Amino acid sequence: MKNRWIGALLLAGLVSNNLHASMPKAINLGILGGENAEAQIGNNQCVVEFMQEELGVKTNIRNSSDYNSVIQGLLGKKIDLVINMSPKAFAEVHLNDPEAIDIIGLIADNTDNSRGYHSVVIVKADSPYQNIDDLRGHSFAFADPNSTSGYLIPNNQLEHQVGGTMDNRFNGFFESLSFSGGHEQNIVGVINGQFDAAVSASSMVGDRASGYSAGALHRYAKHDPEVMDKIRIIWQSPLIANGSTIVSNDLDPKFKAKLVAAVKKLDKEDNTCFSKAAGGLRHLADTSIEEYQSVIDLVYATKFVQR
Repeated sequence: MKNRWIGALLLAGLVSNNLHASMPKAINLGILGGENAEAQIGNNQCVVEFMQEELGVKTNIRNSSDYNSVIQGLLGKKIDLVINMSPKAFAEVHLNDPEAIDIIGLIADNTDNSRGYHSVVIVKADSPYQNIDDLRGHSFAFADPNSTSGYLIPNNQLEHQVGGTMDNRFNGFFESLSFSGGHEQNIVGVINGQFDAAVSASSMVGDRASGYSAGALHRYAKHDPEVMDKIRIIWQSPLIANGSTIVSNDLDPKFKAKLVAAVKKLDKEDNTCFSKAAGGLRHLADTSIEEYQSVIDLVYATKFVQR
């Protein structure tokens, strides 16, 4: 009897030690750059508090100045979770290491359950520009080189519509061409006259006055409610798959499962918090890598195939 009691205690201790061993001392929540850092951190603070309460693990915010920092953080096993991962940034990680991350879900729109968004070209509301052709001889800005809507898609569309490449300003179509560093910088640059036109991102559904339901214009409208009176959209891309919530595969499998469950619980039980972190009125929806294959293929062709 005594031996059974001792054996039970030892087994309980082993189980406890195994569970403890699977728990990291801390997890790192990565945030893609290109927006106001203070606002981004504030929008994700509720996620930090939820994860710490739910998992009992310290949760750090890793806010980045650009998308590449998050890409490298995931490849270097320094970031464990991203609530809204750019499709292009996801493709960059996947092409470098297909086993580095898993998709928890696609960020779908609460307004109509739409699963995509658009790259858009914006100009000042009082400018004469009505379409891409009107921008010949003027200044133009992309956002971040690892942004889907801020570079990958509009760059590809301009190559087909105008000809040339970014390296030659699309056969000299634009007087000047630059990367501003992010969507917010593009919006500010257009409003202030730094750029005649620039790319941004929008769901293009919902209330226009609020910058639509999600995307860079919606986020900007939170601190400048009149932004849609200051700019005008003159072009939009075909639909792009929304970003995804992703998790690192470097985590212990048992803890990773708990983290995934916690993210899904956050979405269901505190969607206001999840939406803030995701950049609009949004929720998690089931998806697979196939939904991002066209972006992966385009990134692959851009980076690895002779053009």
